[in-house]
Amino acid sequence: MQVIYEDNHIIAVNKTCSEIVQGDKTGDSPLSETVKAYIKEKYQKPGNVFVGVTHRLDRPTSGVVLFARTSKALARLNEMFKEKDTIQKTYWAVVDQKPSKTEDTLQHWLVRNTQQNKSYAYAKEVPESQEASLTYRLLGSSDKYHLLEIKLHTGRHHQIRAQLAAIGLKIKGDMKYSFPRSNPGGGIHLHARKVEFEHPVSKEHISIIAKVPDEALWKYFEEKFSK
Repeated sequence: MQVIYEDNHIIAVNKTCSEIVQGDKTGDSPLSETVKAYIKEKYQKPGNVFVGVTHRLDRPTSGVVLFARTSKALARLNEMFKEKDTIQKTYWAVVDQKPSKTEDTLQHWLVRNTQQNKSYAYAKEVPESQEASLTYRLLGSSDKYHLLEIKLHTGRHHQIRAQLAAIGLKIKGDMKYSFPRSNPGGGIHLHARKVEFEHPVSKEHISIIAKVPDEALWKYFEEKFSK
C-alpha cells in the first residue's frame, strides 16, 4: 500500500489495479482494512481504528482513493462528494483511437445493468437512466495509443468507461467495454491521477497526485506529459 497524503483527519492511498476499496463478494481484503492496519501499527492505537470510505474506484482502475480518519471528516467529505464541483477529480485514460476532437464535453444518459456489472450510455434520457457528464482533453499520443485527461462532472457507475466507449474510444485492457484483450494482471489503463478539494476541517486547499502504475506505456506518458 502506498500512502500519498496523510494528516489527522484524512489519508489518501494510491490504489493498484488489483486492490478493492471496500469488501465485496470475492472475500478479498479491501484497502479500507489495510489502511486501518497501517494506522493501528504506525500510531500504536489500541482497540478499533476508525477509517471511513468516502468514494470508490473500480477494481481494475488505479489511482487516488481518499479515506477519512475521523467521523467529522467523513461526514463533511460525504457531503462534498455529493455536491457538484466541490471536489475536482482528474483521471488519465489510455485509449486505442485518437478522438475526433482534441477537447470536448460528453453528455450522456447512463443505464446500469447490475447483472452484467456494466453501464450503457444513451444520447437521450431513457427509463431508469442517470445524466452523466465529463470533459476530456487529448494530452498526446504514442505510436499506437492516446492519453486523455478527464474531468468528471458527475459520478456514475463506470462513467468514464461507458462514455468513452459510446464515442468509439476503448480504454486499453478494458474487455468489458470492448477492448480486444486484457492487460497483464487484469487492470485497465484508467488512473485517478489527481484529487483537489478544500480540506474538510482546516479548509486549506489540498491537491493530491498519484503516480501511474509501474508499467512501460504508463511511464512513457507520465514522463512526457507530467506537469
